[in-house]
Amino acid sequence: MRLFDLKGRTAFVTGAGSGIGQAIAIGLAEAGADVACFDLPNSSGMAATVEGIQSHGRRALVVEGSVTSPDQLVEAVAKTERALGNLEIAVNCAGIANAQAAEELELGRWQQMLDVNLTGVMLSCQAQAGVMLPRGRGSIINIASMSGLIVNRGLLQAHYNTSKAGVIHLTKSLAMEWAHRGLRVNSISPGYTATPMNTRPEVADQVKIFEDTTPMGRMAEVSEMVGPAIFLSSQAASFCTGVDLIVDGGFVCW
Repeated sequence: MRLFDLKGRTAFVTGAGSGIGQAIAIGLAEAGADVACFDLPNSSGMAATVEGIQSHGRRALVVEGSVTSPDQLVEAVAKTERALGNLEIAVNCAGIANAQAAEELELGRWQQMLDVNLTGVMLSCQAQAGVMLPRGRGSIINIASMSGLIVNRGLLQAHYNTSKAGVIHLTKSLAMEWAHRGLRVNSISPGYTATPMNTRPEVADQVKIFEDTTPMGRMAEVSEMVGPAIFLSSQAASFCTGVDLIVDGGFVCW
């Protein structure tokens, strides 16, 4: 359908070397976009991301850096525009996760979580909006989490939950600042998802709990985040801004 067609558009995806970011980068290409893939240097999955994009006949560009560096993000966006054309779509997937009891949580670990998951999203949005706002068009999508809305039973991750709650409210705040300037900003909040981190043998018992506590009885596949990203990137979502799209198999309804 033309409403969902991204042909001829340029996208920029952070965290494109693995997991949800990789799936979304390839999915945007399948919908017709050329895609710049941003991740840390030597990301092990980047070759597969590029191959997936090119298999759909679209152009792929690898741009390396950290979402904690504003200069690297600005340069990556500039490289994207030089190589692929005007940036119109950005999906910010880069993030980290770990767990630790709050009373034992070191300041450095707390700060790293916020630096990557929240400040990194803000810096990414700034760099992307820097080229989108002057043209009066564009779509930015930030990957948050249902953990920004609820507290996951049995998981000691106050720092992670706080960072994702911040992403959701940051998204709404930016959406309101930029709505009259033609830039839409939305977020996606995945539930438990079968990313590489959640499919390791040593977390098998925890995965069983994730599946049992999700109404649909399973974790999401990373591919199930692609449709929501395409929707929010496309003309089909032209009147959507400030939305947090929850993709959680019904978890937050309990």
